[in-house]
Amino acid sequence: MRRYLALSLTLFVAACATAPRQETAAPPPPVQQPQQPVEQNALVGLTAQDLVRQFGAPALQIREGSSVKLQFRNPRCVLDAYLYPSGSGGTLKVTHVDTRLPSGADMPQAACTTALHEAAS
Repeated sequence: MRRYLALSLTLFVAACATAPRQETAAPPPPVQQPQQPVEQNALVGLTAQDLVRQFGAPALQIREGSSVKLQFRNPRCVLDAYLYPSGSGGTLKVTHVDTRLPSGADMPQAACTTALHEAAS
């Protein structure tokens, strides 16, 4: 009987004890996608006429099927704009732009468009 009493008392004391505190780690902050500058996609959706108004006559024009590549360049940079038919009217619009230095190394699009604007002015 003493054994049962001791066991009951031990269980009673254990039930009253506080549970071990578990440290909960704070949830990691949400991963934020780096925001691209507005200039990065400023040319997407423009027509060939829009590009010519901004940069002057293209240095190179290549037709491939229904698409067109227009290249604008100056001593500071080279911009390749790829135009594909869009919508039911099939109007050619810029879907992708590559910019680089004349040496072939990458160049930020905003810097290249600025250099081309300055040269066209």
